[in-house]
Order: sequence, then C-alpha cells, then structure tokens
Amino acid sequence: MPKKAKKPAQSKSLKKAKLSVVRSASPDRLLREHVLYLLKEGGAHAKFDDVMEDWPVQLSGVKVANFPHTAWMLLEHIRIAQWDILEFSRNPRHVSPNWPEGYWAESEAPPNEKAWKDSIAAVKKDRKAMEQLLSNPKADLYAKFPWGDGQTLLREALLVADHNSYHVGQLAMLRKSIGI
Repeated sequence: MPKKAKKPAQSKSLKKAKLSVVRSASPDRLLREHVLYLLKEGGAHAKFDDVMEDWPVQLSGVKVANFPHTAWMLLEHIRIAQWDILEFSRNPRHVSPNWPEGYWAESEAPPNEKAWKDSIAAVKKDRKAMEQLLSNPKADLYAKFPWGDGQTLLREALLVADHNSYHVGQLAMLRKSIGI
C-alpha cells in the first residue's frame, strides 16, 4: 500500500503570520462590512434594485387577490420607514411620523411617474446615507443614542436591513403575481 504524502511543514513564522492576519482584523470592521453587505446586497434576500428595476409605473397601483398592498404602498412604506430610522439615527431632534398612518402611502397608486421615480431614488439615497453612517469607523456601533431608549447604530442599521428585506420580498411576490 502506498504511503500518503505528508504535507510540507509550515515554518513558525508562517503560522504566526496567519494568526496575525486573523487577529489584526477588527471585529467592528468585520461586523460593519457584514451589515453593509446586508444593506447593499441583501444577502440571501432579494435586492431592492433588482425587484424595482423596470417596474412599469402603470402597474404600481395594481392590487392582487388576497394581498393588501400595491407596489406603491410598499415602496412608500419602505421609503418612509427607512427615512425615519436614518433620521432617528443621526438627528436627536427628529420626530417620527404617527404610527401606523404616517408610515404608509395615502393612496394605492402614485400621483404620477415622477413621484414613483422620486420614491425609488429616495430609498436608494437614504440607504446610502445609512451605509455612510455605518461605514464611519469613529461611529460606535454599540453606544446607546442619548435621545433614544436603548437604540444603537448597529440595531438601527440591522432594523433597516431586516425591514427592507421583508418588504422587498413582498414586492418580489407582488411582481410575480402581477406578471412583470
């Protein structure tokens, strides 16, 4: 029976180099990168940009059976909630809309194509602003906001990622149900 080939021995300096690479990575940096990935790419979730791409504005107010929201209603809900979380995270004087009515569109369809496009652009702009807050290495992920009741930047960033992924999933299903 042939003998198994032995792995070449690693030098002590190579072993130390590997360990130092692992140890030099800041846990905060890795966590920030992971949450940024969730915000930008969605992880295992559908991506906002992919789901909203080429959605015809004339179908933004369509309701389907057994589904309570239109695309416009969901888009506006994502926009308003994300904006509220972002502003809360960076502005101690921010006042949130009334729940639940302040977090949903007043109509089933946008008033015009510009409103639809502006809402999509605002979601992207505010998501980018949250990414910038999170990317700042001087921003403490774990410090409680003095104006809150226990919220931290990490919690709010995860809330945006979680909330958006849920409703983007709804938009994906709505898109499929409509036949887009």
